[in-house]
Amino acid sequence: MNLPAEPLAVWLLSVNLAAFALMGADKYRARRNMWRIPEKTLFLPAFLGGTPGAILGMRLFRHKTRHRKFRYGLPSLLTVQLAAAGWYLLS
Repeated sequence: MNLPAEPLAVWLLSVNLAAFALMGADKYRARRNMWRIPEKTLFLPAFLGGTPGAILGMRLFRHKTRHRKFRYGLPSLLTVQLAAAGWYLLS
């Protein structure tokens, strides 16, 4: 079963932009002592394929870099996602 490339590309672009934007928004809120975005919400777009955007946002905004959940969790999730994509493409 082959997925159409265009809808998949649109999905991945959208979810990565969302993950990146959420990291930026939460950093903005953290600096201003405003209501924060829950960690589950920050992880959701990453889990749905936006891990590169979340990692880029984490690094660029210097946000959640001390939290082990994010520092090790996001790269681990990306590794699993890349392995699954490789397995899918090779099967």
